[in-house]
Amino acid sequence: MTQTKLTEKVPASNGEPAYSGATARTDNWWFEPLLVAVVFTAFGIYATYRAFENNYYEFGPYLSPFYSPNMKEFFPDLPFSAALLILPFPLAFRATCYYYRKAYYRSYFAHPPGCAVTWFKRKGYTGEFEFPFVLQNLHRYAFYFAVPIVGILWYDALKTIWYDNGLHMSVLTIVMVFNCILLSGYTFGCHACRHLVGGNLNNFSCPENKHSYKKWQRVTALNEKHQEWAWTSLISVALTDVYIRMACQNTSLAFQLF
Repeated sequence: MTQTKLTEKVPASNGEPAYSGATARTDNWWFEPLLVAVVFTAFGIYATYRAFENNYYEFGPYLSPFYSPNMKEFFPDLPFSAALLILPFPLAFRATCYYYRKAYYRSYFAHPPGCAVTWFKRKGYTGEFEFPFVLQNLHRYAFYFAVPIVGILWYDALKTIWYDNGLHMSVLTIVMVFNCILLSGYTFGCHACRHLVGGNLNNFSCPENKHSYKKWQRVTALNEKHQEWAWTSLISVALTDVYIRMACQNTSLAFQLF
């Protein structure tokens, strides 16, 4: 069987030559983009459903991360789901994330579908300089909204330990704390945070920059595993919501330890 060469072209629908999508890679390079597309789509469908469901998100001291902060405390007569006011901020942070951009560009746009994999030529490609992709530059500003949300989620998790004038612990509390750890690793390991603590400097050798360098090193340690933090935190926030939704319908599922 003749293998298609990287330089071989096939006619596109508009008559222009386009790359065939061939590659010299012998691994299953298509699996990761396919998996990303499946997981992203599943998460998007579930998150949308939960945002509009407006039910089963709170019982006792427990609150779903999709509905945190609890806007009903401030607007008890809110005529629609409070999640619709909250989710756009973490969504903006993740949608503009450098790792996620690479992931969904490959999965949904196949441009390119993978490293060393050719793709069909597109006319008028402008990168991220025109609408809507120019909005990706809002990532550093989305980070400023993501930080307080992570802080609020930590508050939600820790308040399940002390309430009704007593110390308590449950499996659900452990899950919420673990979710906060993963979200913190993802948020404070992002490129925007890395630039904030150590960017915009000509060098790190000046005495006044040494503290920034140390902070930059700590964030870099998280940033080196940014892909892992992104995936685990995405899955954990969904599973935490699933768990709380189930526990709202059957409180014994919280598995109170003491």
